Amino acid sequence: MRLGVLDIGSNTVHLLVADARPGGRPLATTSQRTVLRLMRYLSPEGAITEEGVRALEQAVTTAREVAAAEKVEELLATATSAVREALNGAEVIARIEAALGQPLQVLGGETEARFTFLAVRRWFGWSAGQILLFDIGGGSLEIASGADELPDVATSVPLGAGRMTIQFLPEDPPGEDAVEALRRHARAELAAVAGAFGDQPRPEHVVGSSKAIRSLAKLAGYPVSGWSGSPRMLLPRAALGSWIPRLARLPASARQELPGITADRTFQIVAGAVVLHEAMRAMDVDELEVSPWALREGVLLRYIESLSWG
Repeated sequence: MRLGVLDIGSNTVHLLVADARPGGRPLATTSQRTVLRLMRYLSPEGAITEEGVRALEQAVTTAREVAAAEKVEELLATATSAVREALNGAEVIARIEAALGQPLQVLGGETEARFTFLAVRRWFGWSAGQILLFDIGGGSLEIASGADELPDVATSVPLGAGRMTIQFLPEDPPGEDAVEALRRHARAELAAVAGAFGDQPRPEHVVGSSKAIRSLAKLAGYPVSGWSGSPRMLLPRAALGSWIPRLARLPASARQELPGITADRTFQIVAGAVVLHEAMRAMDVDELEVSPWALREGVLLRYIESLSWG
């Protein structure tokens, strides 16, 4: 059957269409994105403004039309931290559901981490053993660890790249003092989190799965041979750290000229780099590898599992 996953996140409204069957690998056919950066539409009290809600409604309506044109049989619509934590979240959800014409599944942070971990496990396979996962969105950072399909430990930290940009790096380009303030904040937030993972075995694979991490890997990482000859990207912590001062000195308009930095990530990439660098430091990680599968694929895989094998 043809399935669609609509991910209403802090940065984008992203529709993924894939052909799927029980026991088979989902095959993506269409990917349609609308860049919103919802953090720009937050009022001082933490509500999504009317302008932001209307932008959401338009993006969702467009995604619904694309899904209909692609003959999607089942649309799985999810929302993450920006909608979940907004002061007027209940009203926003109701308006999104009206635009969609169906219910919306609002994911908690730990659930986001669990879905993403499932996707990463399926991508790397059982032979990958113990996995430690980092996923940076616009509103939150998810961390998970385990040796099975679902993690033994999963948590969500409010250190998303969009949230941290607005809170700590509003100037373009940000000054060194602002970057250092964000670094101290991230370090403090992650110190408590790292303790929850202290009993986990040393990971055999450390994986990053978000668009921000993929962008940073293209900038500061390097490719190596993967399974079946397909390349995979590795990102060393030292190389990432050396890029942070350079990124912070450039205005956003110049960052998109760098390898891997797309126009929708230019404003948030400095905060994403600082948060990832501090997360790797807190968890004693020297290098991570990038997974092309993340939350949307996890939602899709979980739904496929629920279908009858008959």
